[in-house]
Amino acid sequence: MAVVAALALGCGSVHAQSTPVGASQQGGSPQAAGEQAPDASKAKRLQAVTVTGSLIPQTEIETATPIHTITAEEMKARGFTTVAEALQQSSFATGSVQGAQTSGSFTQGAQTLSLFGLPVGFVKYLIDGKPMGNFPGLYNGSNVFNNLSGIPMDMVDHVDVLPGGQSSLYGSDAIAGVVNIVLKKQIDAPTIDVRYGWHKDGGGADRRISFADSFSAGKFNLLFGTQFESTQPIWGYDRDLTSQFFTQGTSAPTASRDFLVFSPFSGQYYFEDPNNCANVTGLFHGTEGKRTRSGGRTYCGSFATPGYKTITNSDKTANLYTHATFDVSDDLQLYGDLLYNYEEQKYAVGSGFTFWGSSIDYGAYYDPNLDDFVNLQRAFAPEDLGGYQHTMNKQYENSYMLNLGARGTFGQSNWDYDLGFTHSDDKLLQRGWNRLAGPMDAYFESRVLGPQQGLDPYYGAYPVFTPDYAALYQPISVADMNAMTTYTDTFAKTWDNMLRGQLTNASLFPLPGGDAGIAIVLEGGNQGWSYVPDPRLLNGVIWGTTDVQGGGHRSRYAATTELKLPVLSQVTLDLSGRYDSYKVLDQTVSHGTYNLGLEYRPFQSLLLRARYGTAFKVPTLSDEFQGLSGFYDFVPDFANCARLGFGPADIGNCPAPYDNTQYFGQQSGNPKLQPITAKVWSYGFVWAPLGNLSVNVDYLHWDISNEVNTQSALTLSTNDYLCDIGTLDANSPTCQEVRERITRGASTTPGLLGQIQTIYTPKVNVSNEQVNAISAAASYVQDIGAWGRLTFAVSYSDVLKHTRRAFPEDPVLDLLRSPFFSTDFKSKANGSITWTPNEQWAGTVYVNRYGRSPNNVAATTNDYSAPSAGKLPAWILYNASVTYKPTTKLGLSLLVNNVFNKMPPLDRSYPGTSGSPYNDQNYNVNGRAMYLEAKYKFGAN
Repeated sequence: MAVVAALALGCGSVHAQSTPVGASQQGGSPQAAGEQAPDASKAKRLQAVTVTGSLIPQTEIETATPIHTITAEEMKARGFTTVAEALQQSSFATGSVQGAQTSGSFTQGAQTLSLFGLPVGFVKYLIDGKPMGNFPGLYNGSNVFNNLSGIPMDMVDHVDVLPGGQSSLYGSDAIAGVVNIVLKKQIDAPTIDVRYGWHKDGGGADRRISFADSFSAGKFNLLFGTQFESTQPIWGYDRDLTSQFFTQGTSAPTASRDFLVFSPFSGQYYFEDPNNCANVTGLFHGTEGKRTRSGGRTYCGSFATPGYKTITNSDKTANLYTHATFDVSDDLQLYGDLLYNYEEQKYAVGSGFTFWGSSIDYGAYYDPNLDDFVNLQRAFAPEDLGGYQHTMNKQYENSYMLNLGARGTFGQSNWDYDLGFTHSDDKLLQRGWNRLAGPMDAYFESRVLGPQQGLDPYYGAYPVFTPDYAALYQPISVADMNAMTTYTDTFAKTWDNMLRGQLTNASLFPLPGGDAGIAIVLEGGNQGWSYVPDPRLLNGVIWGTTDVQGGGHRSRYAATTELKLPVLSQVTLDLSGRYDSYKVLDQTVSHGTYNLGLEYRPFQSLLLRARYGTAFKVPTLSDEFQGLSGFYDFVPDFANCARLGFGPADIGNCPAPYDNTQYFGQQSGNPKLQPITAKVWSYGFVWAPLGNLSVNVDYLHWDISNEVNTQSALTLSTNDYLCDIGTLDANSPTCQEVRERITRGASTTPGLLGQIQTIYTPKVNVSNEQVNAISAAASYVQDIGAWGRLTFAVSYSDVLKHTRRAFPEDPVLDLLRSPFFSTDFKSKANGSITWTPNEQWAGTVYVNRYGRSPNNVAATTNDYSAPSAGKLPAWILYNASVTYKPTTKLGLSLLVNNVFNKMPPLDRSYPGTSGSPYNDQNYNVNGRAMYLEAKYKFGAN
């Protein structure tokens, strides 16, 4: 019990469990001596309902499948402003994820989460039990995933989270777990809800309004709701930590290099401005000036450039939801649901992605006056652009999900049926502000570089220029900037059709513990994905930027069976199996999964449970159909370093650029990929010794194989070296593959190979992963008499093991001790206390504890023993809310998030060159937010 208490109090939420764990239509306590026997004719059969995690209606509150539920009322009371936020702050969301703060990512306008540090695509998202459509953009430029940012919070009834593999019921993707977002099906009166919010330190002002109503006309019932929300962005300059370069790090704050002449080979700076930056001091709102770095390296720069990016997006969202039913007869009901979302977002990636440099076009150029190979760099200031707010990237998303169907019962039998059709559609337009290569190069060539004067005298490979450097240190007019920039439009789309039929019999035949139940499901449909970038992003018209591309579709079918067998009064077995098959081009990709669940109730208040099964994830449409797409990265050129006398163990002494060569990477999908597979199991207990107390603890395990990864550029470069020195036969398949994958330029130095230019890394099934974790929760309700009622809820998760092997030849990485490869939180805990003194007042305090995570030095060196390396302390945030109902019709609420305005843990291991000295995939600098909300019910008594 001490261990359980420690786990629970460490510390989201589960439903308060007000009935014993074993209570069911068959359960009950023995008759006391002398007590009159109950009248069986007056016994009331408990209503069986279908819950997430089972297809068979049942009466038990807890089953063999752990389930965590958070209601709409709990989300509001705890200060969550979106469904995405509620899930991301849950205790089991321990993994680091990209979001709005991750400048330059492919999906800066999307929200997702990672359960127990597993990949974001390993979660199955459902809306009312039906698969949610995929987001058309690619997470990290590679993976299809689900976007949670468009779910209308005021339309949500509750959210169920099932950790662990669930593929035997829900099919592909359900490896890490399942999230089922259940929308409202009824309301008791027309309701309008208005909310306004703001942040203590500025930015992020939020306005939201929603309206919902329902009516009936005979056998027809309709619920409809709409929600509109508008949120202003938070800019880096709105927060002290992101408004300038870090002032408390390992070095003094270091200004950005906005006007720079430098040698890429020696690292030497040349300060060539005869006016000592005087002509540009008005840029970046007057913060530009002459700066010096270590070694006397002088240039023009600013300490304030980090502030010119958004850390939260500008966001406008409109939602429409309808739920309709028509009762044809007592045994047949027609139903239809529509959820529509329109979302418009804007964001700025900052000056770090808004510049021109000569290295992209030339690598370097030779200046005979300097007798050196040099490059230019020129950052664009707000004054050049007419303000960064006029150059924000934009994202427009239109999505909807439509369900149509019929359900009922076959006559007087116990057989229920549900036949439905689901169609989801998501269209995405990404409008990016970009630089035109031709006009921009022409601008700097005509004003600064001057005409090319042949090739350099040393290698005969680099162009020769004698620039007018004074012309570099000048502002650029907005008109000139507009002439060399543009917006590019990338269109993406996903769609999914599914026809689904289900037969259910909750009383198939009697067993000693009650009636056996069965559910049989058949599904069929097709799905597609398309990603069409602006062609200028791929043909060189756009400067310094590329994109992904691709598209394809496939058909699929699946069959599922679940059996619930109460073999004894205390023992219930749950068996499920599923077979999925996908038709991909001219081949079929199929996989079967199963699950064995055991529930043992030695007495009413205690449930011991265990599950063992398999799960899978079919290759995503982007994994299979992504076209040839590009990116930039770095890799050691082992072959050339070896020719220079530096082996792989001495690569740190190999001269530039061979020690870490920048290359243009290319990758594409692979329609021959096989499914990702997993073995999953869990065991735990639920204990409810009192009607107002419930505790659950579960241990979960995943063993995942055949994960999709791009082929390793590092491995290809290593094999290239082994082929070059003859360790591997030049005619072997490995060396042939190397020659196909690596493209080099012409050799300019005797005895050396040409420099690596491109590396092709297709997707392959190669990676393996294992995770062990504990998930625990408790809830307690205490009546305090005239003072009302107190409700407590706590939740805790701890990742005990997380290992990964990216490629078969690699060692197994312990991600809990390899901070370069994982900065996930090992543990998360949260808890809430709600005081309800009477029907008019209610108040909640919510605390969320993010566990320790590696600091910057540990993450960059992958070594906790390195100087200054270590872990950051836990990050603890408090939310509070109070609601007052002056009448039964009106509710007024004040919500305060991050009550104490806590910033991320101070990480002094960041250098003074950092403009965001915190892990933006773990923490945020939003600070304290306050919301006023009014909810009015028309016609309520």
